[in-house]
Amino acid sequence: MKYNTKSYGFLRSAYQKFRYGLCVRPSNYITSPLRVLPDFFVIGVARSGTTSLFHYLGQHQNIRRASYDELGYFDENFHLGLNWYRSLFPTKFTKQNIQKKHKKFLTFDVTPFYIYNPLVIKRIIEKFPNSKIIANLRNPIDRAYSNFNQGIQDNNDTKTTFEELVVKELDIIKNNKLDLNNMSTLVDNFYELLLARGLYEMQLTPWYNSFPQNKILITSSEELSNNTNNVLKQIFNFLDVPDMKIKDTSRKNKRQYPTMKNETRQSLIEFYKPYNEKLYALVNRKFDWDR
Repeated sequence: MKYNTKSYGFLRSAYQKFRYGLCVRPSNYITSPLRVLPDFFVIGVARSGTTSLFHYLGQHQNIRRASYDELGYFDENFHLGLNWYRSLFPTKFTKQNIQKKHKKFLTFDVTPFYIYNPLVIKRIIEKFPNSKIIANLRNPIDRAYSNFNQGIQDNNDTKTTFEELVVKELDIIKNNKLDLNNMSTLVDNFYELLLARGLYEMQLTPWYNSFPQNKILITSSEELSNNTNNVLKQIFNFLDVPDMKIKDTSRKNKRQYPTMKNETRQSLIEFYKPYNEKLYALVNRKFDWDR
């Protein structure tokens, strides 16, 4: 449940914090008051190269990454508390050393499910109003197909074909079968649809309404893959850190799967066209996704 507004009782809350703090990462949890919190967030999207980006950014001399990506603090793990979140980041001592050596220090949270959750926006604004936001987008057709094949490979589930899923999800989206005014339904049902996760304009508009435009950077999966150093240069400039050559730019979490049927791709090109046009207007740039 990513749209998580549920309040836990004292005993359950204490147990959760004990289990995921002291039991799983005891030394980090105990030292959490001596640790820093993130300066920027990579909010999405899933299957766009965010795992690779997590590894690339952590190699910069001014940047240290969290213990792992997809922390999910502001959605599924918010009940674990700020000390748990702090325990996942570098120490203040590390920050001081890097500032002394390189003048500036940054750390970050990469969770690709943040992008479509309005509750996450509210929570980040409350805690980190001056933070910077990065969204790495991917052709929504390729993103959905990659997500579908990931599910098959991870869960060994071949009961539904991608073509059957497309027909089912297009029916739900086109015929407004879900109440998108209900935030819980929007996040936990609508955006569980693989095709709905590619409606980026809908997801990004609340971010643009909450953060200044100069605090948001939009990059693309295709450019990150084909021209990695150029995209990293854009990101470093956005974060106001020196441009530098990253040693390991190998792709992480790469998957192999069959080519999508051409007729399926053509139908999805037509479906996404009006949504993509709205996205291009919002972010003031166009991606080559109509093929």
